[in-house]
Amino acid sequence: MSDPGTGGIILEKVRNGLYLKVSAIHVATGREVCAVGPAAEPKAVERLAIAKLKRALETG
Repeated sequence: MSDPGTGGIILEKVRNGLYLKVSAIHVATGREVCAVGPAAEPKAVERLAIAKLKRALETG
């Protein structure tokens, strides 16, 4: 996934039963954050992980 404002994001998804863990890694810095949520809503968990990563990059 590429976002011009952030320099690129890699998403890794791991399902464990009813839960989905999405890790978002910023390509340029290597910064990583994770979000966990229901496996039935994968796009929502992805959006949460990306939002967390953007916030982490803003705060430094």
